Amino acid sequence: MLDALSALRDRVAAARFPLPLAGAPRARANRDELLAQLDDYLVPRLRDPESPLLAVVGGSTGAGKSTLVNSLVGRRVSEAGVLRPTTRTPVLVCHPEDHHWFSGMRVLPDLTRVWVPHQEPGDDLLLPGENPARVLRIETADTLPPGLALLDAPDIDSLVADNRTLAAELICAADIWVMVTTAARYADAVPWHLLRTAKEYDATLVTVLDRVPHQVVSEVSRQYAALLTKAGLGEVPRFTVPELPESAWGGGLLPATAVASLRTWLVHRTQDPAGRQQVMARTAYGVLDSLKSRMPELASATAAQYSAALRLTSAVDAAYDSEYARVRGRLRAGAVLAGDALTRWRAFPLDCAAGELLDSLVESLSTLLLCAVTAADERVDDAWRREPAASAPGLTDRDPAPDSAEHRIGLAVRRWRRELEEYAEEEVRELDRSLAPDPEAIAALVATVLLGGRRARVSGEKLAERIGAHGALRLRDRGGRLLTEHVDRIMHRERERRLAPLDALDVHPEPQAELIAALSVLQKER
Repeated sequence: MLDALSALRDRVAAARFPLPLAGAPRARANRDELLAQLDDYLVPRLRDPESPLLAVVGGSTGAGKSTLVNSLVGRRVSEAGVLRPTTRTPVLVCHPEDHHWFSGMRVLPDLTRVWVPHQEPGDDLLLPGENPARVLRIETADTLPPGLALLDAPDIDSLVADNRTLAAELICAADIWVMVTTAARYADAVPWHLLRTAKEYDATLVTVLDRVPHQVVSEVSRQYAALLTKAGLGEVPRFTVPELPESAWGGGLLPATAVASLRTWLVHRTQDPAGRQQVMARTAYGVLDSLKSRMPELASATAAQYSAALRLTSAVDAAYDSEYARVRGRLRAGAVLAGDALTRWRAFPLDCAAGELLDSLVESLSTLLLCAVTAADERVDDAWRREPAASAPGLTDRDPAPDSAEHRIGLAVRRWRRELEEYAEEEVRELDRSLAPDPEAIAALVATVLLGGRRARVSGEKLAERIGAHGALRLRDRGGRLLTEHVDRIMHRERERRLAPLDALDVHPEPQAELIAALSVLQKER
C-alpha cells in the first residue's frame, strides 16, 4: 500500500500545468493540495499508525483560535491578541513524551522546526532572515494527554498570502479538523468553503462556534445548526464557547469550563482505542476515496495541456511545411537567379568575377530562405493568437538582434558556398593541370546551374565544356544533394527554434496515463 501510494505521489508531483488554460490554476491548486495531504498526512499516518492524533485548529481572522488552543492546554503557548493577524508562526503543542513524533520531518517536512521549551510565546524564535511562514514552533505541555497534539494554524482568510497558503497546508496534515468561527461571522464564505471541503474528503471534523454572547446563544446555535444540516454536515460535532472578558480582550486563556466539552471530546478520541481508530480510519479513507475523483480530474487537466501543446506544435509544423514546399518550388523555378544575381550572371565572366557572382547568388538564396522563415513565423503568430495557451511566458518572444534569423541563415548559406567550392576544387584537381580551369569559376557555374532553373541552361553547357560531361554531371549531383541538405537543415533548425520554448515546458501525453495507472495500482492494493 505504501509503495503504491509513493508511486502515486511521484506521479502527482510530476504533473505540470504550465500552459495558461482555463482549468490550469485549479489543477495546480488541486495537485498542491493532494501532495500536501499525501506528504503531510496519509503516508506518515499509514507508516506510523501509532503516532499521536493531530488536531489542527483553523478558522477566520479573529475567530479566537489561539485563545482556544491556549485554553485547551491550560497555559499560554500561542500568542493571542487584538492585532490581526495574530498567529504568524504556527504552533504545535504536544505532550513531552510525543515530542519526537513532531521534531523530525515525519509530517510537514517543508517547515523548519523551532523548539524552545521555556520560551515565552511572544518572543522572537526566528533566525535572522528566517521566513516566519515556513517555521513550525514546537511546544510541549504536561496538561495535554499523550497521543494528542494541537496545531494553531494561521488565518485561512489572512491578508498575507503566505499565511493563507500555510493554513491550507496545515489543515491537510490533520487527523481532526477543528473549524473555529464566531457568532458574528459563522455565515462567511471562507469557513464554509473549508467545511464543504472537509465533507467532500469525509474528514473527521469538529466545529466550534466561538465568542457567542449569552443573550443569543440559543438563537445563534440554532441557526448555525440549521446551516450545517442544510450543507449535509448535521452530524458534525458542534461546540459553543460563550463570549467572555478573556476572549474579548485577547487575554489568551479562558476558564477551563468554557472548553471542557471540546477537550473531553478530543481526549476521548485519543484515549479510547475504538474512537482513535474511527478518527484515523475516517480521515485516511476519506483521502483515499477522494482519489477516485481527484486523480481523473488531474489526468484530464494534463490531457488538456497536451492537447493544447499539440495544437500549438501543429500550427508551427503546418506553417513551416507550407513554406518549405514553397521554397523547394521556387528553387526548381530558378527564383534565386533574379535581380542583381541575374544581372551579374549575364555579365559573367567578362564584366563580373566568379566571386562576385557567388556573392550575389548567396545573398539571393539567403533572402529567399529568410522570407520563407519570416512568413512561417507570421502564420504561426496568427494561428497562436487564437490559442489561449500561446500566452504562456516565452512562447511569443522574438530572437535578440545578435542571433537573428537573418544572421543564422546567412551563416548557413555561406557554409554551403564553402563546401560547394571544395567540391569544385576536388573536381578540378582530377584534370590536366595545364588546362585546369579556375575552381571558383567552376563553383560559380555549378551554383548558377543549381539555383537558376531554365535561365541557367547555358551555365550547364559551359560547365561541361570546362570539366567534361561526366565531371559536370558528377559535380551537379553532389552540389544538388548538398543544397538540399542545407536548405532542409536551415528550415528544420528554424522550426525547432520556434518550438524550443514550447518544448521547454515539457508537456507530454504520458502523465495522463501514468496518473490513471497509479490510481489503478493503488485501488488494487486497497
